[in-house]
Amino acid sequence: MRRASIATAALTAAVLLAGCTAARQPVPPSPGAPATTGAQAMRPVGTPTVIASGLEAPWSILRLGDGDSTLISERDSGVIMELTPEGRLRQAGTVPGVAASGEGGLLGLESLAADDRTLVYAHLTTDSDNRIVRMRLEGRPGSYSLGSPEAVLTGLAKAGNHDGGRIKFGPDGMLYATVGDAGVSDRAQDPHSLNGKILRMTPTGEAPEDNPTAGSLVYSLGHRNPQGLAWNEDGTLFAAEFGQDTWDEFNLISAGSDYGWPLVEGAGGRKGFVDPLAQWPTADASPSGLAYVRGTFFMASLRGERLWAVQPDGTSTPYFDGEFGRIRDVAEGPDGTLWMLTGNTDGRGDPMAGDDRLLQVGLEPVG
Repeated sequence: MRRASIATAALTAAVLLAGCTAARQPVPPSPGAPATTGAQAMRPVGTPTVIASGLEAPWSILRLGDGDSTLISERDSGVIMELTPEGRLRQAGTVPGVAASGEGGLLGLESLAADDRTLVYAHLTTDSDNRIVRMRLEGRPGSYSLGSPEAVLTGLAKAGNHDGGRIKFGPDGMLYATVGDAGVSDRAQDPHSLNGKILRMTPTGEAPEDNPTAGSLVYSLGHRNPQGLAWNEDGTLFAAEFGQDTWDEFNLISAGSDYGWPLVEGAGGRKGFVDPLAQWPTADASPSGLAYVRGTFFMASLRGERLWAVQPDGTSTPYFDGEFGRIRDVAEGPDGTLWMLTGNTDGRGDPMAGDDRLLQVGLEPVG
């Protein structure tokens, strides 16, 4: 376990050139945007079907594999629900120590198969901090339970907002975590704080030797409240991030780079900071979960109440505008479908009948 209170060495921000300018619509890709992968762009097709309903302030989808169960975190109760292979919802267990308040509580989930066991990782808010723990997944599909939590990372500053909370293992086998500034924007530029950062760590919470700064968990800095992480097929990392009053962001994340907050929001074209590949007015997005499925990024939007399909070059198209309310998370479903998790019972939405729900929709090539 590594504590966030340990001071890290000063970071050297990588300078990337990007030159997109602000507009009142999603902006075009910057000159520094990556070339497209050649994969066919995808879009939702047909009417989404309900996979599960009656969830309470759900936050994260964790699919354990085709034919296995899916775990869903409930932010305020601290409960991890199991969606069984037969489509039944049941409680797998409650994560000890969750102290939900505002945007904090039981947030992101991830899993790791190690030796003869599966470990479930959880990002949570406690009475004193934000932290990451892991628990052994016990039992069988349809009757899973959770072992006692083991701390992976503790001491992250918490607040009623900007808690980040997404955790995912990358293709390199390292655990990545989004950490918000916890309401103190200067933390995002402070090399001695782990808040306002995207972190990269070993499965046990140590700093990998090839991180940008020796001994530091910080992978990138200058973030306000990132909540989406996804990799494309060549292993490039992308993130979705809440802006303040003007721009939400979709960023290509590179090691050691500075994404500007609080000195820049959206595309500022300032030397030393990386501009987003795409940005949206905050009323159109407020992005949370992010998934890469069959060549396209799909981004959940809370305040925007829509699903954004984003291409690797930053071009984007909205779907389901207002149809399902707030969308909290997205994940690849079985057979190349897309799963969407609504977030209307989190205190900021207008719950519909059956909320909150897990939905499945098919995908088809564009054109």
